[in-house]
Amino acid sequence: MRRSDIRNVAIIAHVDHGKTTLVDCLLQATNVFRQNQQVDERVLDSNDQERERGITILSKNVAVNYKGIKINIIDTPGHADFGGEVERVLNMADAALLIVDAFEGPMPQTRFVLKHALAQNMKIILVVNKIDRDGARPDAVVDEVFDLMCELEASDEQLDFPVVYASASLGYARRDLSDTNNDVYPLLDMILDEVPGPELQDVGCSAMQISTVDHSSFVGRIGVGRLTSGTFHKNDKVLVVNDAGKNYETTIKQLFVFDNLDKTEVTSVDAGDIIAIVGVDDADIGDCVMGDVESGAQIAAQTFKPIEVEEPTMSVVFAASTSPLVGRDGEIVGGRQLRERLLREKEANISMNITELDDGIEVAGRGILHLSVLMETLRREGYEFQVGRPRVLTHDGMEPIEEAVVDVIQDYSGKVIEVFGNCGGEMTEMTTKGDSTHLVFRIPTRGTLGLNTKLLNATHGEATLFHHFSEYGPVNFDFVTRKNGVLVSMSTDAAVAYALDTLQERGRLFVGPGDECYEGMIVGESAKENDIVVNVAKTKNLGNQRASGSDKAIQLTPPVKYTLEDALEYIDDTELVEVTPKHIRMRKKLLSATERKKAHQL
Repeated sequence: MRRSDIRNVAIIAHVDHGKTTLVDCLLQATNVFRQNQQVDERVLDSNDQERERGITILSKNVAVNYKGIKINIIDTPGHADFGGEVERVLNMADAALLIVDAFEGPMPQTRFVLKHALAQNMKIILVVNKIDRDGARPDAVVDEVFDLMCELEASDEQLDFPVVYASASLGYARRDLSDTNNDVYPLLDMILDEVPGPELQDVGCSAMQISTVDHSSFVGRIGVGRLTSGTFHKNDKVLVVNDAGKNYETTIKQLFVFDNLDKTEVTSVDAGDIIAIVGVDDADIGDCVMGDVESGAQIAAQTFKPIEVEEPTMSVVFAASTSPLVGRDGEIVGGRQLRERLLREKEANISMNITELDDGIEVAGRGILHLSVLMETLRREGYEFQVGRPRVLTHDGMEPIEEAVVDVIQDYSGKVIEVFGNCGGEMTEMTTKGDSTHLVFRIPTRGTLGLNTKLLNATHGEATLFHHFSEYGPVNFDFVTRKNGVLVSMSTDAAVAYALDTLQERGRLFVGPGDECYEGMIVGESAKENDIVVNVAKTKNLGNQRASGSDKAIQLTPPVKYTLEDALEYIDDTELVEVTPKHIRMRKKLLSATERKKAHQL
């Protein structure tokens, strides 16, 4: 039996193919906003970093009403570092809108998310987006998606997918390319017609499985999932069943359903709807909330499959800053405050593993981007701290292996293979279409550090790289992470143009005239393999005589400015990244050159 008044649909796509922009169109079409209301673009990307980076970091739930039917929409992340969220939230949906760029066609993340949707036997609706783009080839893209689904062993029913042609930026969706409508109602009608209503199971009691966890500073963790069977009421006694076998009884303190962009509190909710429940204090992914306290554990084991949360593959150690310039930019510099903030993050962010160590706090995530988002959040809150080089997490002596996909013009395919070979990569597939070459590699996660920069340099910016965790494998390749040494400041002072003019002949500079430097700070990359201690504050000795024309005009090459992700990938095991609200600096762990020599001799 299925409910006819609800549709649950997820939106999946490769990064930057227009998922969130399309959701904006659906919200506008269903009158979620007033006619005179000022609405930002990509309204679901409410996080500052999501807007700046142009990506969705956290999955979002919204609900709209169309022709008397409630449509629960789940907007999912498109980047591989947050791909674990996609796998989990698909449990709440009965169908998926697969968004594909009309110019680019199916991309690596398209394959990744589509594979999981097909594995759950979901109905697929293909939305070919950006058909207004120059060079758009919608018909060819539909064929490419069909070929991809055949490759992923989709069923005959799934291969008979409906298609909508859209331009989310211009606000229209059409069932046929020859249509002239300028709204998205055809897409909403297709959702009503093609997406099945949620199936109602009679398992003997009210039951739901938590698919994702929200967090509130007022009520703590909030379990979000689809109510599979029965009815939940406020103040009901329930049994929480988790994978660890630590079952416990609790009371539902608050019940919420999704309504437009917000949650609306209700006193009861029936099966089929996506709900948020308050009262499960230790809510975790995969926990089952059962209405039968006595036999709920047995029913949960028979009804729900465990949800596997993707394990972190990389970690960094956070510590209070020991820089001589500490306190100049940030307001919060103490180790105790940093520890308290990260422990709060542990409660709110279940996708990260956060543990206390003697020399700091280790934070484990699924990649550089995943970790750098947290660092960027802390620096915007006024924290100053330092982090070490990311470390790959092994599992029973096995290291994580990733599948990397590169699309590049044919002229640079040899360069790409060479770069991957130096990083421990092994090519598993190579196909050529026209001038473009599609390459697939198996590569240790260790080898992905700094890989994107190396690829862009080798291909002059012509390569696109995507990689995601594949499996664990033996550690069988050792490689040099960085060939060049660094230029290290010998004193604490502001950099001087006269000194930098001489130093730029020895390598690339990371600082410009007037930048504050300190002893042990990395101010550039050496052209040689060894580190060089330099004086960035050296000034010209002035005499009482001056010959006309003897002074030359100083012409400095602009310094290289590293982003947080670039800096984390650049440093080695003897170095740290210093993060402040205004600056990102790299430095040696031991600031004194004498101490570094002693440590090297040991």
